[in-house]
Amino acid sequence: MSIAVCFHQETDVPDELLKFAVIAARAEGKWIFCRHKERNTYEIPGGHRETGEAIADTAKRELYEETGALKFKLAPLGVYSVDNDGQITYGKLFYAEVQKFGELPEDFEIGEVVFSDTLPQELTYPAIQPYLLKKASDFAYWIREKNKIIP
Repeated sequence: MSIAVCFHQETDVPDELLKFAVIAARAEGKWIFCRHKERNTYEIPGGHRETGEAIADTAKRELYEETGALKFKLAPLGVYSVDNDGQITYGKLFYAEVQKFGELPEDFEIGEVVFSDTLPQELTYPAIQPYLLKKASDFAYWIREKNKIIP
């Protein structure tokens, strides 16, 4: 099995091809990861886009559903593709700074949320997530160094 992750100019990928939103989120200087109730591995919050949903709305919904985030600043980082043995899917990567959490929705799929300086050892998508977090880390570094504020 061969998996490749690539980043693209947003204008090069039609919006209707964006099937996933992934949100590299931070709170109090730590990255936020979640664990599905039925798995022992961790992942960056994100998920499938629903029919008719704007991709930014997917990101907001998934961030809440998977972390309980109630108040946050969200910035788009770009479009990515995953080529899994010739089958290509597209998604959009976002960065978020979370200021306030509520309870995790009990009837949803997430069993645990963790905060860490680095990627956990046990990843759900080890061939994909390191590339996405690297791009987000570069952006987070730029924000800190330049004292930029995301919208």
